[in-house]
Amino acid sequence: MARKRFDNANCSVARALNEVGDWWSLLVVLHAMYGTRRFVDFQRELGIARNILCDRLARLVEHGVLKKVDVGEHGSRHEYRLTDKGRDLFPVVMALRQWGDRWTPAQEQAPLDLRDRATGRPVRPMVVQDADGRDLGIRDVMLKDDESHTVGLD
Repeated sequence: MARKRFDNANCSVARALNEVGDWWSLLVVLHAMYGTRRFVDFQRELGIARNILCDRLARLVEHGVLKKVDVGEHGSRHEYRLTDKGRDLFPVVMALRQWGDRWTPAQEQAPLDLRDRATGRPVRPMVVQDADGRDLGIRDVMLKDDESHTVGLD
């Protein structure tokens, strides 16, 4: 059965899921954020089948989330690096991590302790805020379309 595509959907979430919407793709992006660069390292760290990893890396490169860089050491060797588009997934991945820490915590392991590199201070949880910096919940926001129709969430 072919996977449904959302290339022309009006929903930006659906279009984004076309590019990074399977768990392997997001895990590859997460490990690229952690500094993984080489195919063999992605494969070892993720425990992913070679053919699936080839497909996900090719798709992420095709969509501009990663770039394939020839590092030319001892013949032909490539690394995969995040693009600006890929780095822009950082808040998405961190929000998913926080959600997972809250709702699906590891049984034997504490959540990762994310710190500001410059100060060493803990990073605040990801939140949605209004233009003045006030935290907003789902019931505090609404959707507005081009015709000025509004719809509340939840």
